[in-house]
Amino acid sequence: MEAALSLSFSGEIKIGGNYVSVVRHDRQLFVSGQIPRVGDSVVVTGRVGAEVSVEQARYAAKICTMRALALLRQELGSLDRVSRILRITVFVKCSEDFSLQSEVADGASELLQSVLGDAGIHTRTSVGVYQLPKNAPVEIDLIAAVD
Repeated sequence: MEAALSLSFSGEIKIGGNYVSVVRHDRQLFVSGQIPRVGDSVVVTGRVGAEVSVEQARYAAKICTMRALALLRQELGSLDRVSRILRITVFVKCSEDFSLQSEVADGASELLQSVLGDAGIHTRTSVGVYQLPKNAPVEIDLIAAVD
């Protein structure tokens, strides 16, 4: 899974507050918002449409998605137990005139389908926002159905 981005998401995925990364309710897992952090570093920062290009933002979206998948794998022991990604929400910190939020979100959607096949096909909302934690350009949360 990590080979797709040449990054490692093994070990502890750190969170920055008084919450948990994953909540299980019946056969659904809710993954908290993930920013493009690898280890202790946010690897892409800035505002999309200003300091950050669409391609850089798509890369950031992929990192966020890999973090979410790593959390699912830690919780389940294997991604084979994911029967379907039900929904993702993609927040894009962008300039006032930027309107390509869906193109940024495509980075996450393509990665989910690449890693999970048909189980990675999902519903999605992508929205532009003024600010995100740690100056991240993208934040993604997701809901997964599991066996």
